[in-house]
Amino acid sequence: MNLKDFEYLIALHRHQHFRKAAEACFVSQPTLSGQIKKLEQELGTVVLERNNRQVLFTELGEQLVEQAKKILVEVKTFKELADTNYQEMVGRLKVGFIPTVGPYLLPKFIPQLKQTYPDLKLELHEDKTSNLVRRLQQGELDCLILAAVADTQVLKEIHLFHEPMLIAVSSDHPWAEKDSIDLTLLAGEKVLALTEGNCFRDQALGFCMKAGAIEDNSYQSTSIETLRNMVATGAGLSLLPQMTTPKERQKDGVSYIAIAEPAPSREITLAYRPGSPLATKFNKLAELITI
Repeated sequence: MNLKDFEYLIALHRHQHFRKAAEACFVSQPTLSGQIKKLEQELGTVVLERNNRQVLFTELGEQLVEQAKKILVEVKTFKELADTNYQEMVGRLKVGFIPTVGPYLLPKFIPQLKQTYPDLKLELHEDKTSNLVRRLQQGELDCLILAAVADTQVLKEIHLFHEPMLIAVSSDHPWAEKDSIDLTLLAGEKVLALTEGNCFRDQALGFCMKAGAIEDNSYQSTSIETLRNMVATGAGLSLLPQMTTPKERQKDGVSYIAIAEPAPSREITLAYRPGSPLATKFNKLAELITI
């Protein structure tokens, strides 16, 4: 039994498919299948049921997968503690980020990061908040850059900044020329939102619903850019994070309007596992992240 066996087991559990799990582990399917069988023989128990259509883990198999995840996280922490350079800004850092933050924030600080810490290499992973938190807890990622929500409360978080939200309307909308509006004006208005699973959807709709707005369920966007294009066509209005909007008040058929105080906002944080020995690195990274 070795750590690779645990990695194969976890990959198979995640993908529920031998070929996909093998590809994720960069080994052949026979190799992965053979190692799983070898592990079962060594343990003296059946970990999963096999048939031509799906992979089913036994109850004990599910428990072993969860234990394997914990072991790999502890081994990663052990190696980091043993690394004399773990406080230095060198080596590779696996950073996860959400789609409504990464594409807009990363270009603002990556150039300075490369100049200040040329020996630090970021490996970037984009995903939804729930997936990022799970991957962080399993040791697949080192830290996350995202909006603070309930899912992130189990993590250590470094505050980066508060980001206000703006109202986006089409350039021919009656509000298009306004400098700012009160959020209460949204009462009875239909708003466009991102699809289920995006944390910004929940945050934005929370503010809108509180103001009395109604979600337009006829269309949900998978990205901020698609949402922006739908607003430009006059399909509806939306709430957008400030960093995703241009400097111009109006651009490409969309007008961006500030919201009178108290304006809705979200907190952007850098999150990591409690007890991670890389906290010094994370704090130095956070110092570079501004908007």
